[in-house]
Amino acid sequence: MTLDTVIINGVTIGDLLSVKWLASVAGNVLVAILILIAAFVVANWARRRLVRLGEDYAKIDDTLFAFLGSVTRYVILAFAGIFILNRFGVQTASLIAVIGAAGLAIGLAMQGTLSNIAAGVMLILFRPFKKGDFIEAAGQMGTVKDLSIFTTEIASVGNVQVIVPNANIWGTAITNYSAYDLRRAEWTFGVGYGADLKAAEAIIRDTVMADERSLSDPAPFIQVNNLGASSVDFLVRVWVKSGDYFAYQADIKRSVKEALDKGSIDIPFPTRTIVQEKT
Repeated sequence: MTLDTVIINGVTIGDLLSVKWLASVAGNVLVAILILIAAFVVANWARRRLVRLGEDYAKIDDTLFAFLGSVTRYVILAFAGIFILNRFGVQTASLIAVIGAAGLAIGLAMQGTLSNIAAGVMLILFRPFKKGDFIEAAGQMGTVKDLSIFTTEIASVGNVQVIVPNANIWGTAITNYSAYDLRRAEWTFGVGYGADLKAAEAIIRDTVMADERSLSDPAPFIQVNNLGASSVDFLVRVWVKSGDYFAYQADIKRSVKEALDKGSIDIPFPTRTIVQEKT
């Protein structure tokens, strides 16, 4: 005699067990759906909360909070997946062990990528530069266009896109030309030994300070600095706003040259006398 042959109130025991099993499966599926919906709601709420938290900390780049929000979201969904599998009787302990071993193998295979992620987090957290800054790092010079977890996008001086892995930037010295509002421009102007040094200094000072970009505070430095082989060299140091630096430095060179010529101040250049012996 089998279960299918035992009849209770016109229904076999086999049918009853089948109905009970289907009800159990349906119940588990319903619970799994509810867990999944709750997990998505909580995960999305946590991600948005972390992203909004970035607005309260202006000194920390929003990219870090966006990254942490994404990680938090996936962690919550991963835990929800484990609960759902456990609900259906899957042994999650062994599954977690397998996932852990796979994660270790993947981590070893992706050391470079993980290094870029770690460097990206450090760059975002400590902010040695930000978007729009003019920097020199990892052998590249240009304006920072974007900073992500993996890479930094730089527009070179020739406006060429350069994508640099974050690990390369974090592992080298970073020069940020935009970090401070002011920069000190510096030139060396040589005049002849027979020139009137007082007049030459006055011409250089008047020409430099006549430029509206030149700052009088901090005070400029204009003094004889070196007695060269063929010239008396004036060292000139003037402060200027960082945004004006490159154009200002080039303009002053030309202005001082023209002013010295106009003032009849000799600007010597190296000469060589070749004596040919008669044979």
